[in-house]
Amino acid sequence: KILKDMGFKYRKSNDGRKFLLERSDIVASRMRFLRQMHDIRQAGSSRIYYLDETWVNQNHSRSKCWKMSDGSGGLKVPVGKGSRLIVCHAGSAASGFISQSKLIFRSKNKTGDYHTEMTAVVFRKWFEEQLLPYLESQSVIVMDNASIHSVIVDKAPSSNTRKCDIVAWLANKNIPHTSSQTRAELLQLVKLNKPISNTYEIDTIARNHGHKVVRLPPYHCHYNPIELVWAQVKDYVAKKNNTFKLSDVEKLTHEAVDSIQTEAWAECVKHAERLQEEDYRREIAADSVMEPIVINTAETDSSEEELDTDQE
Repeated sequence: KILKDMGFKYRKSNDGRKFLLERSDIVASRMRFLRQMHDIRQAGSSRIYYLDETWVNQNHSRSKCWKMSDGSGGLKVPVGKGSRLIVCHAGSAASGFISQSKLIFRSKNKTGDYHTEMTAVVFRKWFEEQLLPYLESQSVIVMDNASIHSVIVDKAPSSNTRKCDIVAWLANKNIPHTSSQTRAELLQLVKLNKPISNTYEIDTIARNHGHKVVRLPPYHCHYNPIELVWAQVKDYVAKKNNTFKLSDVEKLTHEAVDSIQTEAWAECVKHAERLQEEDYRREIAADSVMEPIVINTAETDSSEEELDTDQE
C-alpha cells in the first residue's frame, strides 16, 4: 500500500532490451523495396504507378452528425454495413488516376470478404486490358503481395501435392527420379531443385510489356500513396451518403474517384516518397549503429568453458 501511494506499480521486470525486434525476412524485404525505389527515383527515367483494391460499404457514412440535446434527430444510419462495392484502380503523381483503369462493381458475396470476387482471374483481366495499354513505356508498377497479385508461374509441388503431380513436375524439369521412390524422397528432390525465388505471373506479363513490378514489403501499406487517396474517396462518400441505397452509393463512388485531382495524387505520392526516403536513410544509419552491439548467443564464452573444465 505504501509503494502504491508513492506511485509504484507492480509490473513485469525490464529485460533490458532497447529495440523492438522484427522478423529478419520483413526487415530484408523492407530494405530491398526502399533501395529499389530510391534507385528508381534517382535514375528518374521511369514513371511510377501505384495500384490497389478497396471497397465501399452501402451504409458507409460519417461517424458523427448534429443531433438535438436529447439525442433525437440527425442521420438515421441502417444497422449493419449493407452490400458493398469493390474498387480497383491505379494512378501516379503526374497523371492522377488513369481514367481508363477505373473498375467499380457490386459484390454479390454475403460473407464480407471481397477477395472471393476480386480474384486473380479478374485482376489479371483488368491488369492486361485496363492498365497496361495506358502506361508510359518502361514504367514501374508498385503493388502489394495480395494473393490475387501473386499467382506463381510453374509452382513447385508441396506436401499437399499428389504424387503423380510431383512426378510430372520432376519429369518436366528433367530431374532424375524413379517410380520406386517414395513420396518423401520425391519431395526431397523437389526441395533440392526448386527455384530460390518465385516467379509471379503478373510480373512476367508486365515485363513482357516493358514494365517493372516492385512489390511492397509485408505490413507496409503506408508506403503506397493510393491508401491516402482511398481515404479521400471514402470521406467523399461518407459526407454525401444519406439515402443508403446501393445505386446511390455506386454513383457517389464514381463521383468521388473522378473528383480526385492530379494535385491531390501528387501530394499523396510526395508524402509516401518522403516516408520511403526517411526510412531508407534510417535503415542505413541503424545498421551501422547496431552492428557493434550484436552478440552471437550460439557461441559459448571462453571463460564459461574454462569454468566448466575447472569444475570437472
